[in-house]
Amino acid sequence: MLEGPDMKIGIIGAGNIGGNLTRRLTALGHDVSVANSRGPETLKELAEETGATPVRVEEAANGAEVVVVTVPLKAVPDLPSGLLDGAADGAAVIDTGNYYPQQRDGRIAGIEDDGLTESRWTERHLGHPVVKAFNGTYAQDILERPRPAGDPERMALPVAGDDEAAKAKVRALIEELGFDTVDAGGIDDSWRQQPGTPVYGLREGVDAVKQALTAASPERPADFRG
Repeated sequence: MLEGPDMKIGIIGAGNIGGNLTRRLTALGHDVSVANSRGPETLKELAEETGATPVRVEEAANGAEVVVVTVPLKAVPDLPSGLLDGAADGAAVIDTGNYYPQQRDGRIAGIEDDGLTESRWTERHLGHPVVKAFNGTYAQDILERPRPAGDPERMALPVAGDDEAAKAKVRALIEELGFDTVDAGGIDDSWRQQPGTPVYGLREGVDAVKQALTAASPERPADFRG
C-alpha cells in the first residue's frame, strides 16, 4: 500500500475525469498539480475549490510520483515533447484515454491499420510506459461511488500495464480512492477494456469485471472504427 497521503501527483487534463480525480486526490491529502490546454489561469476555480496547484502542461509532471494523462486521444500527439522528463524516478503514468474515431478523434492509422491498442499508441507518443485505468469509469462515480474495502457495493476497475511496479502503485491509489482493482494484463491486452467491450462502463465488483474481461472480443466494434 501507499506509504502515506503525501504523494506528488500531476494531472494533465482537467475535464470530467481529471477534475474529479483532482477533487478526490486532494481530499485524500495528496499534493496535486493540474494542467489543461488553456493555461493555469483557467483553472482558478478548481484550484480554489480543491487546493490543487494550477500549472502549465510542461510543468505538470515535475517531481510527480504519479502522472495522470486524461486528454482526448487526438490531442496526445500535440502534448509537449519531454513532458515526463521531470517526473520522479519510477513514476507511474496513468492513461485514461479512449479512441472515439466517429465522435471526436478522427481516424488514427496506428490503431486501426497497425493494430496497436489505444494505450500502446499513446505510450509511444509519450515515450514512457503507461498504466491504463479509469478509461471506462463514469466521472461522477469517482465522486459518488467510493466504498470501503469489503463493502458488497464496492466497484472494481480494470488496470492494465507492462510495468508491474507502476501497476501496483496505481492499483494501490485506486484502492485508496475507494475501489477494488482487477489486473487486466499488459498494454497489449488492454483492448479488453477499450470502448465497446463488456467491461467498459461496468459498475460491478471483482468477479463480474474478471468475467467481462474474459468475454471481450479483439474485433473493434463498428461504432468505434473510423
